[in-house]
Amino acid sequence: MPWIYFGYSFLQDRLNYVLLKFCISAIRMLFFSICLIVPSLFVFTTGGKLPEPEVKIEVLHKPLLCYRKSKYGDMLLVHFDGFLESDGTIFHSSRKDGDKNPVWFTLGIREVIKGWDKGLQNMCSGERRKLSIPSSLAYGKEGKGKIPPNSALIFDIELMDIQNGPRSHESFREMDLNDDWKLSRQEVTVYLKKEFEKHGYSPNDTHHEVMVDDIFKNEDEDKDGFISSREFVYQHDEL
Repeated sequence: MPWIYFGYSFLQDRLNYVLLKFCISAIRMLFFSICLIVPSLFVFTTGGKLPEPEVKIEVLHKPLLCYRKSKYGDMLLVHFDGFLESDGTIFHSSRKDGDKNPVWFTLGIREVIKGWDKGLQNMCSGERRKLSIPSSLAYGKEGKGKIPPNSALIFDIELMDIQNGPRSHESFREMDLNDDWKLSRQEVTVYLKKEFEKHGYSPNDTHHEVMVDDIFKNEDEDKDGFISSREFVYQHDEL
């Protein structure tokens, strides 16, 4: 009977259509699940966070004799040219702009961008480097001056001189127990107790408290209750 065949054919077509829709939906859901799961697995297997972008370092010139290499806490004198990686536009040159003098800064205390702190370690006086720095280690989403947001940068940097910093960066990092780049009263107290015990003195909480009060009175310039890395490095009265 034609109508029976027609009805059966119609049902088959509808069934095929429904199955096709179901398969497409299932594939979409599977793809969506994979998109959600794979990044999570990646984060889990890498310890909970994505790896930080790196600074690419190219040594353009290195002196034959190197008596000292730069380290955190040193004061460095540099000449530099800065370029946008996107089109090579120069945004600053210490040799051509302003007073045309080289720049002093202390390495490792975030006085400059992270890319410089990372890329100028173990450098000899007289050495010249090219640093390729991702935006996250430069000026990030905000940008600065002639530097647009999210800009990767290239620097041509010549290290002119290395001098001892006024204070030890290593001492600051030893005291900064939670790595937040500032010292709390508790952290300074713990450090003092350890130093007293190291030299054979008995603990004296009252004496330590008086010393901590005096330290924060003289060191905490902005009176925010913490001694920042910059306050620590640039003060000359040792703890």
